[in-house]
Amino acid sequence: MSKLKKYADNQRKIKPSDIDKLDFENITLLDLREQDEYIVSTLPGAVNIPMSDIGATINNFPKDKQILVFCREGDWSEEVLELLLDVGYDAYELEGGFNAYRNKPKTSDTREEKIEENNNYFLDVRGLKCPGPIVKTGDKIRSVESNAVLTIVADEAAFYSDIRVWCDRTGNILQELSKNGEEITAVIKKSNTPPAMNTSSDSGNDKTMVVFSGDLDKTIAAFIIANGALAMGRKVTIFFTFWGLNVLRKSKKVKTQKSLIEKMFGFMMPRGTKKLGLSRMNMGGAGAKMIRAVMKSKGVDSLEELIEQAIKHGARIVACQMSMDIMGIKKEELIDGVELGGAATFLGSGENSDMSLFI
Repeated sequence: MSKLKKYADNQRKIKPSDIDKLDFENITLLDLREQDEYIVSTLPGAVNIPMSDIGATINNFPKDKQILVFCREGDWSEEVLELLLDVGYDAYELEGGFNAYRNKPKTSDTREEKIEENNNYFLDVRGLKCPGPIVKTGDKIRSVESNAVLTIVADEAAFYSDIRVWCDRTGNILQELSKNGEEITAVIKKSNTPPAMNTSSDSGNDKTMVVFSGDLDKTIAAFIIANGALAMGRKVTIFFTFWGLNVLRKSKKVKTQKSLIEKMFGFMMPRGTKKLGLSRMNMGGAGAKMIRAVMKSKGVDSLEELIEQAIKHGARIVACQMSMDIMGIKKEELIDGVELGGAATFLGSGENSDMSLFI
């Protein structure tokens, strides 16, 4: 059982800064806000019972679990806490409500520090999402002297790709890059020397595409172009974002830990290429089946075959980490051969390309 008592004051209030230290699986989290607020954002695993309905359900919670109750700003939860204590629950409340938790200072606001010895600096960007880590890195590098060494700690998977591209394009030296679980550490040496330009005969002929759409016909077009470019010996990067991420989802359900709104997104969106519809004349899915049948009869490779060919021939398939976080898509749900990236990954690829398409 979670030991809520050690985080609570004598009025059974728990500070927002301590919430992330709790084991949510062993607590009943009770959200008293209205359903529209709950759907947008809540604590992981929280049960939503609006204040107006709490009276009828006050005795329905398991007595073998501690309860953490919260509302918007802490006024309702204080009243409900008293009711829960009166009927025998071991209950606590979130001080200041969910708004206080949502607006608590990010770790990156408090853990950035300068290490005085040997011109070294430290930057903690854990908790920030793309493009935040790269923006913070750029700001910090500009503020320090030449040849200074900056150690950055991040926890967004896209940062592993972004920081390499960022250093390559800015001329700063990436001395070390490592990953330990979700934590990524990069060591950068500031350089005022601009990056060396590639002067080989085939420089600037790469192809970059952003696949924003999750439509079958548009995705087929993207991979036909990609395979054509690969056949010409060009490097191809395809950056999938928002609805385009559905193209990369595995067809079979993968069990992952998700919030209610993430589960709703997953339920409403197509899972994988076989579920994609047409941008026009979809006719409840019949149009997509007709297109596939015509492609087969004409000897045109299916979308699944086109994707397999592109990956086999070296296409770089990148999923936008920020969009994944917003839409509740986890890395485990994506097909093999996909890497995570952010804005810097796309921009770095685009600067080496003579063609960038938004599909």
